[in-house]
Amino acid sequence: YADMYELPEDIAVDAVKLARKMMVKMTDKLKCDGFNIVQNNREAAEQTVPHFHMHLVPRYEGGQKLFGYQPREFTPEEQAAVRDLITG
Repeated sequence: YADMYELPEDIAVDAVKLARKMMVKMTDKLKCDGFNIVQNNREAAEQTVPHFHMHLVPRYEGGQKLFGYQPREFTPEEQAAVRDLITG
């Protein structure tokens, strides 16, 4: 499968279950403080290898940030416009 868009739902569920099991075990063994599970889809999302895969990234307090994402607040009107676009 090239990405999550093509992955059958039952396999996606199994992949998340397996990622969770691995994350719990790796947290215990690596003594990390948290975890990122990264799954990119398509080139715009920086997927460079056209197959489904997940990255399990252990995280530690005070460690380097993985993403440059800066969340922002949306107005109620902006929230409604996005909701309507998705559900319409």
